[in-house]
Amino acid sequence: MAVLQQELTLSEAADQLARALPGHRVEILQGRLTVTPPPDGSHGLSLTKMCRALERAGIEGSGAEWVQGVGLWLPTLPEDFAIPDLSIVDEDFRDAHVTKNYYAPNVFRLVVEVTSSNWSDDLGPKVECYAEAGIPAYLIADRKHEEVLLYTDPADGKYPDPQRFERGQRVPVPESVGVRVELPVDTLLDG
Repeated sequence: MAVLQQELTLSEAADQLARALPGHRVEILQGRLTVTPPPDGSHGLSLTKMCRALERAGIEGSGAEWVQGVGLWLPTLPEDFAIPDLSIVDEDFRDAHVTKNYYAPNVFRLVVEVTSSNWSDDLGPKVECYAEAGIPAYLIADRKHEEVLLYTDPADGKYPDPQRFERGQRVPVPESVGVRVELPVDTLLDG
């Protein structure tokens, strides 16, 4: 008896994986399907504390909003998309809907990743993809290497070398976000 097999596009495979693995983050970066397990408590707490700091700094009414887990369409390859841990976006970002749950990169002011088991994606392909997409600022709480990296001002599809922050220091959120706030490295790394 013959068995018919259907080839899936990357996008179709990503959709199937997302349905089969609730709570996991499925992304396509540079034509490569990636799956990240759900975050741990410290990861989630880092993001919660960052959001609280943004609220205290007055993000509401600034023309920007923070959102967790919203899709970012990437112009690197036709099916590429990422789902940053946290994004600071223009208040009217929903008007920039591209497809599915993905939004155009021009409405993203800052994307934040807190590293997990997939730390190499955050430090490699995502740096390249976000720069190519023209994201003004990319902040990585690199728990693997105990530092925070801040990439800003991409030019010609590349970020210059990042600013590096160690424990005990504070990270100034770039002006492109629209609020003034400094975030403690220890809180970003530990939650």
